[in-house]
Amino acid sequence: MSARVLVVDDIEANRRLLQAKLEAQYFTVMHAENGQQALDIARTEKPEIILLDVMMPGMDGYETCKRLKADPRTSFIPVVMVTALSDSEDRVRGLDVGAEDFLTKPVDDFALMARVGALLRYNAVASELRQRQASGLKAGAVEVISDEEISRPSRVFIIDDNPRTSLRMANMLRDDGHVATTLLEAGDMSNLADMGVDILILSISSQSFDALKLCAHFKMTESTRSISIILVCDQSERQKAGKGLDIGASDVIISPVDRQELMARVRTQTRRSRYIDVLRKRVDRGLELSVIDQLTGLYNRRYMVSQLQQVMHRSVMGGKPVSVVMCDIDHFKSVNDTYGHDVGDEVLVELANRLRENVRPMDIVCRPGGEEFLVIMPDTPGDLACAAAERIRRAVASAPFHVSSGSRDISITLSAGVSTITGDQDTMADLTKRADTALYQAKSAGRNRVESIAA
Repeated sequence: MSARVLVVDDIEANRRLLQAKLEAQYFTVMHAENGQQALDIARTEKPEIILLDVMMPGMDGYETCKRLKADPRTSFIPVVMVTALSDSEDRVRGLDVGAEDFLTKPVDDFALMARVGALLRYNAVASELRQRQASGLKAGAVEVISDEEISRPSRVFIIDDNPRTSLRMANMLRDDGHVATTLLEAGDMSNLADMGVDILILSISSQSFDALKLCAHFKMTESTRSISIILVCDQSERQKAGKGLDIGASDVIISPVDRQELMARVRTQTRRSRYIDVLRKRVDRGLELSVIDQLTGLYNRRYMVSQLQQVMHRSVMGGKPVSVVMCDIDHFKSVNDTYGHDVGDEVLVELANRLRENVRPMDIVCRPGGEEFLVIMPDTPGDLACAAAERIRRAVASAPFHVSSGSRDISITLSAGVSTITGDQDTMADLTKRADTALYQAKSAGRNRVESIAA
């Protein structure tokens, strides 16, 4: 996976060294020798990753990262802090200002490619979700994801057949406020999804199981696919760890495990996975908003049009006939005028409920707008559609609508028009126009009735 990487360091030799390592793996490298230059290049070039030195004159790496993350034009670009400082507090400080990861000088080739590769995979998913979210919302409607949403303590499951090392890692995590469970404590791995696990720590050195096969299994299983996996290996197992990253692991820690590095890695992976989870939920919500009528929970006009086109096409291509039932509440204006629009909304919601209760699972109930409803009935000839419409009419008229928190009962009726596809020349406009004409006939004939027009 190739990408454009911005290397920021005030020492040219350091920039050239990282450039050589990255270009050997076919990355495109850009340079900046100070913080301001980095900000300018990031805004104009939008690199996929920024490798940012901490110790620079003037604006140091922490301040540069803080400004990058505060600017909407660059806040989404992953930043890896590169530091000669070994103090764990410096690493945590980098994460606090928004950095996604860190590397310690001298930069190890394996660590560099592992971090860059993991961030590229993460950013590819995040970018796609951000684009879907933005396209589904009006400009300015994108909500900011709060730090509290993604920074809560993690639930960590440790898979290591060494009791001493697994308990040591668990205690480190518990001391930091996380919920940690070891395989030896749990007994098996059958309910990871039910436990709400955020992070799996998987020891490559374990003798009683193949860690890479487990990693592949978790990434192929729907219920555990989204759980981040951190591999723990010693120096001699780095090649296996590299394969683990290819399979889908998110990060690697070299043993013996340093407490602060473990905390930083768990924190980083938790933030990433929760960020992706929040984005996914917002995209799903955006998709729902685009096809669901928010008052009644029925499908809206946009969805109605797309689905009716599809079922009509299937019918023309040799399927069974499709029918539509167009319904309209009788005297709905007087309901609003007499009781108010709040009660009118209650009536619409209750009518939607009765419609749902009186159609088949395959039928598609829509609210195109106002007091008008339309039911798409796939594989349904006209006589069966008329019978279904009559069942709906009786369900509406048979019992009063309880409104105003049950303090008032209103009698409601509806009229319905039924139309069925007539052949391959029939269009959606033709079908709905006939249903509308039938509905008008039902209204003209006294309301609270069903009429049908075949052609």
